[in-house]
Amino acid sequence: MGIISWIILGLLAGAIAKVLLPGRDPGGLIGTVLIGIAGAFVGGWISATFLDRPIRQEFFDLPTWGAAIGGSLVLLVLYRLLLGNSRN
Repeated sequence: MGIISWIILGLLAGAIAKVLLPGRDPGGLIGTVLIGIAGAFVGGWISATFLDRPIRQEFFDLPTWGAAIGGSLVLLVLYRLLLGNSRN
């Protein structure tokens, strides 16, 4: 997959992560989208590096989507833990 595909996947993964973890985020919608994009890259890297699962060239590969959503969820939880109290 190319860089544009990972960005699109990240946008969708960020939206799915937001649905799975509802609530107020310190960065709002823009922050969540950026976390989704970063999460897609992190999830893909973790999948390829530590799980020995090479990245497929197909956009609609279920394990790739799972890695992207998982990476987005991890980054969203970390983001909320680190900056969660800044919007009281």
